Amino acid sequence: MTAEEFQHIAKSIPAEPGIYKYFDTANELLYVGKAKHLRKRVSSYFSKTFTTYKTHELVQRIARIEFTIVNSEQDAFLLENSLIKQFQPRFNINLKDDKTYPFIIIKNEPFPRVFLTRKKINDGSDYLGPFTGVKKVRELLDFIRQTIPLRNCKLPLTANNIAKGKFKVCLEYHLGNCKGPCEGLQSVEDYQNELDQLRNLIRGNLAPVIRHFKSEMKEHAAAMAFEKAEITRKKIEFLENYEARSVVANTRMVDLDVFSIVKENELAWINYLMVRNGTIVQTETIRAETHLDEDEAEILAFTAQNMRVTFNSDAPEIVVPMPLEFLDEKITVTVPKGGDKKKLLELSEKNAAYFIEEMRNRERLKLSDRNADRSPMLEQLQKDLQLPAVPRHIECFDNSNFQGSYPVSAMVCFKDGVPSKSDYRHFNVKTVEGINDFATMKEAVSRRYKRLEAEGTPFPQLVIIDGGKGQLGAAMEAMEELGLTGSTTLVGLAKNEEELFFAGDKESLKLPYNSESLKLIRRIRDEVHRFGITFHRSQRSRGTFKNELESIPGIGKTTAENLLKTFRSVKRIKSLTKEELEAAVGASKAAVIMRYFSEEKKD
Repeated sequence: MTAEEFQHIAKSIPAEPGIYKYFDTANELLYVGKAKHLRKRVSSYFSKTFTTYKTHELVQRIARIEFTIVNSEQDAFLLENSLIKQFQPRFNINLKDDKTYPFIIIKNEPFPRVFLTRKKINDGSDYLGPFTGVKKVRELLDFIRQTIPLRNCKLPLTANNIAKGKFKVCLEYHLGNCKGPCEGLQSVEDYQNELDQLRNLIRGNLAPVIRHFKSEMKEHAAAMAFEKAEITRKKIEFLENYEARSVVANTRMVDLDVFSIVKENELAWINYLMVRNGTIVQTETIRAETHLDEDEAEILAFTAQNMRVTFNSDAPEIVVPMPLEFLDEKITVTVPKGGDKKKLLELSEKNAAYFIEEMRNRERLKLSDRNADRSPMLEQLQKDLQLPAVPRHIECFDNSNFQGSYPVSAMVCFKDGVPSKSDYRHFNVKTVEGINDFATMKEAVSRRYKRLEAEGTPFPQLVIIDGGKGQLGAAMEAMEELGLTGSTTLVGLAKNEEELFFAGDKESLKLPYNSESLKLIRRIRDEVHRFGITFHRSQRSRGTFKNELESIPGIGKTTAENLLKTFRSVKRIKSLTKEELEAAVGASKAAVIMRYFSEEKKD
């Protein structure tokens, strides 16, 4: 559309707040924008000198313009935002942020459970968040569990079920992690009070939580319950230490949202700090792609409003590096010149700069990882290990088991210093009964190189046996029985000391800690661990392995798995007292398990 063509429709454009949509000749939506005065905003596209080619290109493609009048700028923003998300017009700012953020949910049920979720549904539950990373949420939940006793079982704790005495307290009650609402030992009001403390914790409002525990400690002390008072005192100390680590600004400061921006050509990075009660409780940096000649203030205003919606922020003030036209008149926009708010803004800018540098470093590493010549590193490894040839083909074996049960083996292959994943192999143990690392390693090595010999495939120049002298001896024995001694070099790697062992040598070889040779060996070792553990986990999840406890008549899979998760090993379960076992599974199942293990000892 030319400027002359636009003049014919200019007077028909409303002088009201609203959104405008540009379409091309194929009726494709090109751009959605908002304006407090539609006529002035749209006219500016056809009267100004373009500073970018893309703006010029957009105007040249416009064949039709649509308008929607709304009551306020806030309504225009909400409509613009929903249309951009729905249609993703090619000329709009593209926020490169497709993550699903985690929430902490307070479940809509009697004595609500509290746990992590990424799905927010309309079920009446209370969703706290979202949070910028699952690791942070798990750390927060661990922190909460150390401080506030809440149930984590899935029992239907209706008033009727509790009155009928259907449930018994579990180990969590005896450990002090739950107050036993399942047996009516905790009232609904007391449980709700604990949830209120949890909400304060998540919002970074620690003062009322600390006051609550101080009052509780005094009550325990007055009742001569000194052990309970000491437990509560430790919670207070934990919270005070947590607060001391977290506060980065004046604790009397009002709730704030802090935004900063770094713009380079058509890319912009926006950092967001959510500050509550002087504590940074959230931080996030996202990237935005600009397609027209939007300035920093326009990009920042657009992104800030989106991020406040995403993170359910109700802070009455935002801190930014430049004046912005913010739609909600109730929000105070502050451009600080000094003091704590200026320090927070500088911290936000520092986070944005760090994010950009890290992103570029990752890109450089990926580039160098693809193109680097690893010959010097492999030649150094040949020299350090005194190998007869450059180890361009390396294989590494490792055994994996779960709580001393269910052994498997894994092998990874590196060619020219990089993983060759098509050559990775895993081995379900076939000939070994029980846990025998040496025999398991022997079987895996034997099966691998018997297969290579039969196929006529070249052998690796170096084979690493993760596990030290014992496993190395078993691997050497396998090669001897196959008549393949000398066809490759085998070396053992001690798990803890990173020492290398050669067959027949009394002394180990220790490579310099930061040498390129040892870095490569570490990388290969870590990769075989990852591959082995991943395979082992998948086998367990498919039910390939059978828990020893499942063989006890009357003990099902769920009970067996819960016992292993709680006590970590069958050996530990065998050592439990009758009372400890009853607290975990109840009296009847505990009796069955105790009887089974006692009969096993007789045999």
